Amino acid sequence: MTRSLLLAGAAALALFSGAPGALAQSDPAALQLIERLRPQAGGQTRGIRVPGASEGTTQPTTPSQPPAAVAGPGAPTVSPGATSSSRPTQAVVRPPVRETTSDAPSASITVMFATGSAVLTPEAERALAPLGRALSSQDLSAFRFRIEGHTDTVGDAGSNQALSERRAAAVREYLINKFGVNPGRLEAVGLGETQLLVPTPDGTSNARNRRVQVVNIGS
Repeated sequence: MTRSLLLAGAAALALFSGAPGALAQSDPAALQLIERLRPQAGGQTRGIRVPGASEGTTQPTTPSQPPAAVAGPGAPTVSPGATSSSRPTQAVVRPPVRETTSDAPSASITVMFATGSAVLTPEAERALAPLGRALSSQDLSAFRFRIEGHTDTVGDAGSNQALSERRAAAVREYLINKFGVNPGRLEAVGLGETQLLVPTPDGTSNARNRRVQVVNIGS
């Protein structure tokens, strides 16, 4: 009897410590992300945004509020309700961004970075944990995702572009190292301050603009 209990305990421990994807089924936030990031029959949008929401929570958008259109190479678009910075245009070199359709399943997650930093805070890791469980689940195992980094308007456009790239890379590495997501399924890009979630003047610190956008880019 004692040996049976020990074996059962070991199996349970293995399930919860060695298979992050399995935990998605008991995590409401992860399940919501799975539903939003999984393509829907008929190509309907499943994009979500959680500006100012509690960490790890999600909310579905209405049909009149699709997710931010994904930028094509060289000309990222502005998210609905957001405006680009009024700062004079500067030449910023960006990595090529794989083009996707405007109804690509996506999610926007507020990630708590300190101003000017790409280091994930404990709050950031808690906000990203449901995403890690969702991406490591069998439901999304067939898909690849783009991790897009965004900044607020503190600093110049060139510095913010580089900072957003570092933030996207930090999130990608966290998902790979913590949740075992296959590196080949994740690509990281930075969009700087070009797609503000909350329109602000130059030089404005706003935590909601320091975020990541996750986009399903297909299989």
